[in-house]
Amino acid sequence: MEERTLEELKYPIGHFVFTKTVSDVTLSDWISELEALPTRLEDMVVHLSDQQLNTPYRPGGWTIRQVVHHIADSHHHSYTRFKWALTEDRPVIKAYDEKEWSKLFDANSAPIVLSLNYLKALHAKLVYLLKGLSKEDLERVYIHPDGNVAVSLLENIGKYAWHGNHHLAHIEGILERKGWICP
Repeated sequence: MEERTLEELKYPIGHFVFTKTVSDVTLSDWISELEALPTRLEDMVVHLSDQQLNTPYRPGGWTIRQVVHHIADSHHHSYTRFKWALTEDRPVIKAYDEKEWSKLFDANSAPIVLSLNYLKALHAKLVYLLKGLSKEDLERVYIHPDGNVAVSLLENIGKYAWHGNHHLAHIEGILERKGWICP
């Protein structure tokens, strides 16, 4: 497989790029994307068989099942980061090794309905929180230990809207390539 093609499979919507100037419309769009993610994901995967769920979305990539569980795990961490940044002064967050998490028993075998249901509840709480944030709240930051990078809550909203769309595109890509798209 050509390197360019592998890169396109890894990043079908490109990399996340944050600019410090974000319009109210863009912010609203990001929150709407987060609100829609659980339903969009469920609609895409709920009809899949175990064999289909255990298919990698690209050569050397995670299975669809692992991607579904990863989204739930990752967005769980994101929600906690929002809470820390809102209640502490520039907290240093704890990073997690997503690749190792994806190797765990639950990521490889648990029914996806567990993560789908969790995402519905988590995103309902997250979106409720995000819609109530002030401009000052959006400027609050946490510190990511990989490089001691300050991440604003505004950037984190965009990052996780992108993250959900990034993984939806992974799943949509394999569904299209395999002809598994439901009418």
